[in-house]
Amino acid sequence: MHILIIIVVLLALAYIVNQVMQQKNSAQDSASQSGQAGNGNHPVHQANLDREAAATALAFIAEGKLFYRPAHGEIRQIHSPYVQEMLDKLEKHQERNAWKQNTSFGVSASGGLRQFDKKNVQINTSSMQFDEQGRILYFLQDQGIGGLFSYHLDSGEERRIIHRQNLSLADLNLDAASGKVLATSTDKSGASNLVMLNREGEQMRALTGGDTLDTAPCRIPGADTQILFQSTGIARDQSGMLVAYGNASIQMLDTKNGSISAVLDDPQYDYLHPRVCPRGNLHFIRRPYEIPKYETKNALLDTLFFPFRLLRAIFHYLNFFSLMYSRKPLTSASGPTVSADLKEIILKGKRIDAEKALQTENKVNGVPSLVPASWQLISRDRQGKETVLAANVVSYDMRADGSIIYSNGRGIFLLGGPGQSSLIIKSDLVADVIVQ
Repeated sequence: MHILIIIVVLLALAYIVNQVMQQKNSAQDSASQSGQAGNGNHPVHQANLDREAAATALAFIAEGKLFYRPAHGEIRQIHSPYVQEMLDKLEKHQERNAWKQNTSFGVSASGGLRQFDKKNVQINTSSMQFDEQGRILYFLQDQGIGGLFSYHLDSGEERRIIHRQNLSLADLNLDAASGKVLATSTDKSGASNLVMLNREGEQMRALTGGDTLDTAPCRIPGADTQILFQSTGIARDQSGMLVAYGNASIQMLDTKNGSISAVLDDPQYDYLHPRVCPRGNLHFIRRPYEIPKYETKNALLDTLFFPFRLLRAIFHYLNFFSLMYSRKPLTSASGPTVSADLKEIILKGKRIDAEKALQTENKVNGVPSLVPASWQLISRDRQGKETVLAANVVSYDMRADGSIIYSNGRGIFLLGGPGQSSLIIKSDLVADVIVQ
């Protein structure tokens, strides 16, 4: 009898909870709809925003490739003549060395097979920036060489500005008035620091130093000697190996006296990509900081898989000698082919499960997002008041008039009022975006 009463009570509680949740969801939907209506989503306003979006010229990087869309035009990929020249040379090199395939001459010092196929060559665009003369600056990088190039959008003429080994630049930021370019330079240890050079690739000098990730520099309007940037601390073990990254903060550098002061720093958040609008408001992307954890289950898995990893290493060691002396591998396969796994991608230093994100994250104007809603675009005024302009933000850029475009990783949008935006284009894996 007591069991029956308990079951009835539990069923009644479940029914009440279900009704409460339905009423709560209904109230939230109503509030969301009323909020959108109050945020200026009037058909006339939206139509004006859509026309402005169609007239927006921009460039973006997707999967290491550079794309450009002119106002009222179609998306086209910027094909670098330098890259095409390199691929042509590799194709000739492949023809000359085709006889080495599946022989001991095709074995590298590491024990793997040398790859002569140009499809395995990765030349990626790490950053881009429009100038005032109808050109776009961009940085190309492969495994060992990097170069800064200029491409005229109308004529298609490309000019090599600077090109050398072990050069790695990103986050290009051009000041048209002075002709100076701010950038991020990364060394072999994995540390990144700010540098300044002119648009001809000369007079490069370091602005910051230390074992940190100093990235995303920008100038402050009306303050020629002050530079905002994003800074992240690096944790290393006793042997110097990288262990973890700290939270990202926003710092200000005064180039006149070399002083650095903190602008925004909170152990609970990452503050990314600072920019200052013409009104003096600070804009940035805010996301929760995830503290690196090495849980007990990780140690157990490492212990469990250690014998298998050891056996794999021994197999590859023996496979190397088999290829050297008998010209035959220990397996029928010609060797593993390294390819990008689009299921997991890296965006702004975070590993993203793209497949899961597209199924679970919010949609912006019907376009699925690759990052969670906690990645927010924030505007902070001089009094410290913060306003959330958009959610699910991977990258953004700002015009001289203060208008903003942003990306959720799968689409690029023109931001209107709070809660209002217009879709400009759809694309796959948008990592960075700039507006012309």
